[in-house]
Formats: sequence, C-alpha cells, structure tokens
Amino acid sequence: MNDAGLIPTPSQTAGPFFHLGCTDIHAVSCLANPRAKGERIWLTFRVLDGSGAAVDDAMVEIWQADSEGKYNHPADAASDEHEAVKQDCTGFGRLATDKNGKCIFETVRPGRVAGNDGRLQAPHLNVSLFARGVLNRLATRIYFNGEAANEEDAVLSLVPVERRVTLMAHQKAERPGHWHFDVRLSGENETVFFDI
Repeated sequence: MNDAGLIPTPSQTAGPFFHLGCTDIHAVSCLANPRAKGERIWLTFRVLDGSGAAVDDAMVEIWQADSEGKYNHPADAASDEHEAVKQDCTGFGRLATDKNGKCIFETVRPGRVAGNDGRLQAPHLNVSLFARGVLNRLATRIYFNGEAANEEDAVLSLVPVERRVTLMAHQKAERPGHWHFDVRLSGENETVFFDI
C-alpha cells in the first residue's frame, strides 16, 4: 500500500468521557484487603481546575508500596513469604472523580522504599492523573504531612521548599486514618507535576 498521500491526524486531548471505559468496570478503590499489614488509611482526592472548580470527569491512578516498602511487582525483591503479602496489598488503584471532583481510596500507609541511589525515600504514593484538556498523563507524588522522613527524601528535595506543600496529604483531625489531598491542575498553588 502506498501511504505517501496520508497526513497525520492532529493530536487531541482526552475527551470528557474517556475514563468511563477504565473506571466503570476497572475501578479499584481498595488497594489493601483487611489482612494487609500496616496502618489502614483512607485517602480522599479532590481535583480542581485553575479557577478552583471541581473537575468531575478526571481519572486518578495510584501506585504504592506496601507497609514494608515492597511493591507488588516482579522486579521487587520477591520471596515466598512476600508473595502472600503482595496478594494482601496490590498497591494499585484507579477511580473517576465524582461531581465534586472527589474520589476515595482505601489502603495501608506505604513503607519506605529505596530510591535509585539506594537511599530510603519517605513514604509516598505515585499518582497519575488523566483529565479533559490534558494531552498526556500528569504524574505527581503524595507525601504525608508531618512525616519526619520527608526531610531526607531525594525526590522531594528537588522541589522548591515553598512548593512542597502541594505534594502533602493532610490528616483530618476529626477522623483518624483519613487523609485528604487536593490536586490543582493550574493556577495558584498548582500541584507540582513531574516530567517522567
């Protein structure tokens, strides 16, 4: 076939309904079953646009280590004992935001993992965000406000001090174990996104 007359289609952003196929059937709100070791937490995301309005059609994916700092991934140090632990904490979640721009994940607080340099990183969750008007996924991290290990984290140290607050989940004082995290797509206090 001669394709000399073909013209590339212009790139487009993801449409407002793209998440339906990924979250109607493949939604994952619980990353750790009741047998999973560690501190049980609930993490409420709220996705906001540049004007502070809720983004009601975003899709949030998170990937995390278990409470012992092990990922449910073949490349992580696997053992027979850890295989059972992996089944208790899958470490992966995917949800669409609701009309208020929110979604809630149930999991365990992740443990510290070694970075590429061998140093331990602070407990964190890796986040991918997909939304209307976003051509490529946005990647960020969530750290836990008040965590002492945040001061030692090599990735967090790359972020200017005044912008680190945009990567912090905050615990709800009235509900132990419940954390909230705002993702601001642009504007004042825009969440730090990583170019990966």
